[in-house]
Amino acid sequence: MSERVFLLPDLGEGLGEAEIVQWRVAVGDTVTVDQSVVEVETAKAVVDVPCPYAGRVVALHGAAGETRPVGQPLITIAPTDGGAGVGGETVGHATYREEERAGSGNVLIGYGTG
Repeated sequence: MSERVFLLPDLGEGLGEAEIVQWRVAVGDTVTVDQSVVEVETAKAVVDVPCPYAGRVVALHGAAGETRPVGQPLITIAPTDGGAGVGGETVGHATYREEERAGSGNVLIGYGTG
């Protein structure tokens, strides 16, 4: 499967941007589904943002102190298992979908539980 780009989600309250405070991962690191990858600050709060994909970090889009608009690339992840799971999804993506249906408890606008 190809690389997945995770976009900065809408963090709620109609906020259109967030400033990157600190990356919790680096290029080359392996991440799991729902792992916090970046700490961002909005006009209202400092928030840890979890990634919905598992794999190896290929790119970080933005540096600490940079403001990113909602919907713009935040991080790019490449699958580490190199293979597809059920229905052509990577194992991490399938796990994310399963947790999403079950209710993982981590709720972000557009990515939350059912």
